[in-house]
Amino acid sequence: MAKDGEKSDWKEFLWNPRTREFLGRTASSWGLIFLFYLIFYTCLAGMFALTMYVMLQTLDEHRPTWQDRLSTPGLVIRPRADDTFEIVYTKEDTESWDLYAQTLDKFLQPYNDSLQAQKNHECAPDKYFIQEDSGEVKNNPKRSCQFNRTVLQSCSGIDDRYYGYREGQPCIIIKLNRVIGLLPGKDNQAPYVTCAAKKYRVGKDQWKDDADKIGELIYFPPNGTINSMYFPYYGKKAQVNYSQPLVAVKFLNITHNEDVNIECKINAENIPVGGERDKFAGRVSFKLRINSKN
Repeated sequence: MAKDGEKSDWKEFLWNPRTREFLGRTASSWGLIFLFYLIFYTCLAGMFALTMYVMLQTLDEHRPTWQDRLSTPGLVIRPRADDTFEIVYTKEDTESWDLYAQTLDKFLQPYNDSLQAQKNHECAPDKYFIQEDSGEVKNNPKRSCQFNRTVLQSCSGIDDRYYGYREGQPCIIIKLNRVIGLLPGKDNQAPYVTCAAKKYRVGKDQWKDDADKIGELIYFPPNGTINSMYFPYYGKKAQVNYSQPLVAVKFLNITHNEDVNIECKINAENIPVGGERDKFAGRVSFKLRINSKN
């Protein structure tokens, strides 16, 4: 009997035909609750939408409002087979270095002179290419300066499609990462890239470098200079055709069959080179090893 009474109570709680209540409330009571929450969540959604709208009015789609984390640009190298920053191959083994040559070919295709002439502007060298906005009128899209592949000369892949790898004189391409608004150098002193033997620890208090193995280097453009006309960079949306300037380093007589640790860095008065905590700020390190059977 007790079980029958409990079932009856549950049924009456779900639907009471005498009072016409569902789950203990009448239709008007449920309607008022639904109306309350409808108004409540509509107000919340409206407040959220208004807040987002106001915030979006303060943003510029072409330039980030805050940019305090990237004051020093990093450097990257090409070719790069993996994340280890090691370039290792055997001079007589075509398969060991052909992938490097193909990687450079693919990377340099957008820098072909014909493509650059179609997309970009022939700028006046040795000065910043400033493109100011006119008050509230945005000067977008902004023009970009040509960086022609032929500037890299023997590292362009045009005269030597193997980029020196077959002869044991490999080319390494160095690219400066983009930082919006960066004006490197002072008093029209353009930034330049230099490469040298990297110091590494061999004991508790002992350091060593491979200066005796690195041999002679040659830079393209001459002296590893990055012309001022490629700065400032205005952002991906504002400057859609921007071509990052490159520096090529050719190793003419590096020691074969040995690891050579190399560090390249950007030199400019207003670009600090990172310390041990930020190893990629303004510099890049890699290992180069050319094996030879001769």
